Amino acid sequence: MHKSLSFIVALFMVFLTVSSLSQAQSPVGVQLYSFREQFAKDVKGTMQKVKDMGITYCEVAGYYGMDAKSFKTILDEYGIKPTGTGAGFDQLADPEKLKTVISEAKILGVKTVMCAWIPHNGTEFTIQDVEKAVKVFNEAGKTLAANELSLLYHNHGYEFRSYKDHYLMDEIITRTNPSYVNFEMDILWTQHPGHNPVAWMKKYPTRWKAMHVKDRKKGTAGNQFGTMDVDNDMTLGEGDLNITDIIKQARQIGIKHFYIEDESPRSLEQVPHSIAFLKPMF
Repeated sequence: MHKSLSFIVALFMVFLTVSSLSQAQSPVGVQLYSFREQFAKDVKGTMQKVKDMGITYCEVAGYYGMDAKSFKTILDEYGIKPTGTGAGFDQLADPEKLKTVISEAKILGVKTVMCAWIPHNGTEFTIQDVEKAVKVFNEAGKTLAANELSLLYHNHGYEFRSYKDHYLMDEIITRTNPSYVNFEMDILWTQHPGHNPVAWMKKYPTRWKAMHVKDRKKGTAGNQFGTMDVDNDMTLGEGDLNITDIIKQARQIGIKHFYIEDESPRSLEQVPHSIAFLKPMF
């Protein structure tokens, strides 16, 4: 009888632990790309799991066979507010495609449109690629601003190559008009090419408006190509990024939207623990 009671108590404690990870409201949002494989199979079932994590806001990454209106209806049903969405570089560069981006952003009710990739040739990334991108970003950003939307560029690692006495990322930041273009820092893709996310926030404190919060397996070799095995994405706090200092600096410069992005095949298991790790920082 005593052993049975102890077993029941132990099960109850496990239940409380799981519940505390999954039901309390998250202080941060999530990039829905984290669950791309699950959404591709079951949109509503996956959205329920996102809700169960306590997540109340997100950044959208596609509609998984739906249109924007239908996807927004599901987000509303599960109480998850979209605060940002993505757009490809080609969509920003084409005025007709940009109209669609604007229309869908308004349907979603978001205020930011994020671009996460600048086209370039293989592993090369040059000042010519930067110049082309800056022109597209400034022009598209002006159009988006006229529609009460903000354009954010999400760094991806290859921008941190040396150029003259600084880096190509400096060129992207200083050549874009802050009235039309700002930035979403992906902290993993800042550290992966050998840079310090805190230092870049201090260098341009007014330009970073959102953040992808990620961690990287200890011992992972970095590069400047924007490539890494997604299996190296870790639960926050278990990798080699100094998440505590990064979040502290991000909050100091006024970043409001923090999106956990976990591209690993373990995202459903890892994200609740990442949320629990972040809670004391907010």
